[in-house]
Amino acid sequence: MQIKNFKVDDRLKELTEHRTIALPIACYETTINQNVHGYIPLHWHDELQFVLIVKGEAIFQINEQKIMVQKGDGLFINSGCLHMAEESNKSGCVYICLNVSPEIILSQELYTAYVSPYLQATNLPYVSLHANEPWGKNILEAIQKINEWIQDKTPFYEIDITTKLAFIWKNLMINGFQLEYDQTEMVKNHRMKQMINWIHYHYAEKILLDDIARAGGLSRSECCRYFKRMVKKSPLSYVTDYRIQKSLLLLQQEESNVTDVAYQVGFTSTSYFIAKFKSSMNMTPLSYKKYKMNASDHKEC
Repeated sequence: MQIKNFKVDDRLKELTEHRTIALPIACYETTINQNVHGYIPLHWHDELQFVLIVKGEAIFQINEQKIMVQKGDGLFINSGCLHMAEESNKSGCVYICLNVSPEIILSQELYTAYVSPYLQATNLPYVSLHANEPWGKNILEAIQKINEWIQDKTPFYEIDITTKLAFIWKNLMINGFQLEYDQTEMVKNHRMKQMINWIHYHYAEKILLDDIARAGGLSRSECCRYFKRMVKKSPLSYVTDYRIQKSLLLLQQEESNVTDVAYQVGFTSTSYFIAKFKSSMNMTPLSYKKYKMNASDHKEC
């Protein structure tokens, strides 16, 4: 199963329920270019995420850093970290995504000593997993095995999965991280989420740079620096891109029209909306709407 249009709340937190019937985990294959946006947009979740690239290559951004991940390798993305992904070189990237509630990794007695410190560390937003390193190979093979168990639902597979999760975590710890807890880094991440939260709540209204900076308790110049570091674009460019993201689903509604959609997502000019949409999506909003309507008709046939 692939989630092609996962929902996020006003804080950019993903709302997908990551669990099987019995366990607070989810595992699915994701083809990046099949997402409604053509990429996996910026989001975060409480769950730990383990990624294994099975086809092509992808560029992941986690907090401020961009990482290229190739076929056969993967990533661990820590709880609460902002991240997004796009395929690289039109490779048709497909990856297995394993999302796990931290509480299931180890027993309650071991959680405080062996899991909680890793969740709180500020120097561990992600870990690259390489198949040419024994501990990395162990984790990648375990991700693949868990995916198979969930698909096949073999007898007692839930017990097998919990055993394999402990194995994964042990191999992650074997890498020997010196954990750090930087209060400045914690504050920075909190302020960034506050500003993004404010944008997602007010995107349909008139937004000024001062408004965004105020939401994060920053000056205008500091606000711009935060966005350039974390999302590689200016605050107002992020607003425009987010408005276009929100317009995609509205344009797929049969009764919608381009002008109404433009105003619903916060643009004050239809022509400006069309220009920005075309720059982002390489087609006009009307062409996108017709394309999606035709695709929907073919599915019904």
